[in-house]
Amino acid sequence: MRIVMLGPPGAGKGTQAKRVSVKLNLPHLSTGELLREAVSNNTSLGRKAKSYMSRGELVPDSIILNMVEKEIDKYEEKGGFILDGFPRNVAQAKKLDGYLEKKSEALEMVINIDVDEETAVKRLTGRLVCPNCGKLYHATNAPSDGACKGCGTELRKREDDNEKTIRNRLEVYFDETHPLIEYYREKGILRNISGKGSPDEIFQKILILIAQIKVKKS
Repeated sequence: MRIVMLGPPGAGKGTQAKRVSVKLNLPHLSTGELLREAVSNNTSLGRKAKSYMSRGELVPDSIILNMVEKEIDKYEEKGGFILDGFPRNVAQAKKLDGYLEKKSEALEMVINIDVDEETAVKRLTGRLVCPNCGKLYHATNAPSDGACKGCGTELRKREDDNEKTIRNRLEVYFDETHPLIEYYREKGILRNISGKGSPDEIFQKILILIAQIKVKKS
């Protein structure tokens, strides 16, 4: 299956994309993680992207597009992918459609996880991440010793998880990314779900949507 996960920052799309990836045995292609890795490794791509990311702005299409295409090609034999963080605007969506069309492929479903702005801000300002394994926590339920349960590494707060940057990211999302919802709705592949509830509850909603698509294909 070829799936895109949409939603504003703080919707939990990255968490859900990882869970779906494991469930369906499909590659999880997260542009956010790929870019952060490039920044951490101080690659030429990372240096170009860092100035945009630190301000909560979108990284230019020219940087993102080539990276995504290479990642899709790398995992082509897996029979699909789950895209998280891409596309971020209609121009990118059209480029992705064109790229897949050349391969006689197409997206099968776009899942939009909807949350309101204040919920997103609350989630992200309290987010903690393990710099070693990438596991996410929230300040309200993080281990009391401040260490990752999985590997014992000290949890950290991302530099861009401050309220000013987060609100800017949300503003950029509604200006640049939100129009994707209508774009994919017109294509008939958009599925909306509420981002309220526990991660497990949201995951079950997603699995129901995926099951429905599988039934239609069979």
